[in-house]
Amino acid sequence: MEIKNAKYLISNADVKKCPDTDVPEYAFIGRSNVGKSSLINMLCRNKSLAKTSQKPGKTLLINHFSINNGEWYIVDLPGYGYAARGKSQREEFGRIIETYILHRRQMTCLFVLIDIRHDPQKIDCEFLDWLGEHEVPFAIVFTKADKLGPNAALRNVEAYKRFLHLHWEELPPIFITSSEKARGREELLDYIDKINREVRESQKEEVKAEAETAEDAGAKKENPSD
Repeated sequence: MEIKNAKYLISNADVKKCPDTDVPEYAFIGRSNVGKSSLINMLCRNKSLAKTSQKPGKTLLINHFSINNGEWYIVDLPGYGYAARGKSQREEFGRIIETYILHRRQMTCLFVLIDIRHDPQKIDCEFLDWLGEHEVPFAIVFTKADKLGPNAALRNVEAYKRFLHLHWEELPPIFITSSEKARGREELLDYIDKINREVRESQKEEVKAEAETAEDAGAKKENPSD
């Protein structure tokens, strides 16, 4: 799959004000300064789409980006774990994130970004466990692979997998990316495309089932004695 066009649509802190659509949304989240905006820009091949900053914690709202004329959406969520924020602000961001993830029916898959250079962090592991407890569909995306040699990057990922296996019987899909080198772009987009096709097929089946139900109801109305 290729992204033909991508444009910023809306930002807000209220899930109820998110776009009223029936198309899939793919949300991106991670610790502050994990490279979330850079990854989104790399996927869309638009360096100015999602605003990047050297200062962590700049994403403060739910940001929607329309992909391929509204066929699906990328959603940039506030980062978690930024210590410089005050307690009340952290709690507010937690509310925004939790409400979107648990109650936004269009949210099809959550991509959890993790810096490939670091050992497993407590806050990341707790967040993954929370997603598992709430049965949220998600995938892990390791970022900044260009900061390590290929062998070191793979070693870190394997170490992370071994750690996760201590808590998880089955691991979610895992991707290795580099915004600088565009590594992992095709794999991520192919994964999204696969899910999109499954969603479309499911929607077709639902429409077919509804039509058959309506047809059966009409036939019974015409022949009440049957």
